[in-house]
Amino acid sequence: MTLKRTRFAPSPNGKLHLGHAFSAIISEKLAKKFSGEFIVRIEDIDIGRSSKENEELILFDLNWLNLKFDEKNIRRQSEYFDLYETYLKKLRDLDLVYPCWATRSEIKKTINNNKIKHLNWPIDPDGQYIYPGIYKNISPAERSGMMLSGKDFSWRLDIEKAIKYAQNKIKSEIFFNEVGLEPIGRRLAEPHLYGDIIIARKDIPTSYHLAVTVDDFEQNITVVTRGLDIYPATSIHRLLQIIFDFPEPEWFHHNLIRDKEGIKLSKTSNSNSIEFYRNNGYSVQNIKKEINKIEPFPL
Repeated sequence: MTLKRTRFAPSPNGKLHLGHAFSAIISEKLAKKFSGEFIVRIEDIDIGRSSKENEELILFDLNWLNLKFDEKNIRRQSEYFDLYETYLKKLRDLDLVYPCWATRSEIKKTINNNKIKHLNWPIDPDGQYIYPGIYKNISPAERSGMMLSGKDFSWRLDIEKAIKYAQNKIKSEIFFNEVGLEPIGRRLAEPHLYGDIIIARKDIPTSYHLAVTVDDFEQNITVVTRGLDIYPATSIHRLLQIIFDFPEPEWFHHNLIRDKEGIKLSKTSNSNSIEFYRNNGYSVQNIKKEINKIEPFPL
């Protein structure tokens, strides 16, 4: 039996809700099934919205749910910016990223001015306009001038170059191995759906996509468990793994917990937190029963 290493990686910008509990329980259960290891990572690259108070409550909630993990070796992304910058440099050296100074309003204005394409402008899986390439093909002189200006910028992944580089490297199209949702097996990755996605920023040398890919490698995660809302991002992460020569994990995507109106639970919609249920007399078994009413455990 092959040992599995799984992880639960919450962001400390709010409290855990039932959807988070479901994902964490699945991850731990999968590791146990294969006599593996379940770890917790704190994804706090968004320093402005993250807080130590939320982190402490998250860890308290996970312990209250009787999930077993090593509290002495929790990885916090905010402590690894130098490492992420190293991998960003690799992308720069490969000429797979370029600096972009476009603001959201500038992107929207550019799209609005494109009267032919405006109504049918492509949207990425996160609901954002595909970047229209405002600063993609400026001259080297213009780029140097912009860099020297000190204006804030982001690093965008040149998706066409990146896909071509990865495909040439593996001599095939890009696939990932799904072990959660049916049909089980190899699935074609579609990183092009994101267009030239932001991969890092000037002030924070990473993004969710870059940090999570590096962390899963550094922590030897063999099965990435995550909700269906993150499913499209798997294509970007698999692309980056190939570029960086990282080993390929398996991917276990699970359905989302939704409210009675069919809307997924989230922090932004103020879904009831685990703390709320605990303070209102719910036991751990009550919590698991609540989850099972909506989504039976797949393991």
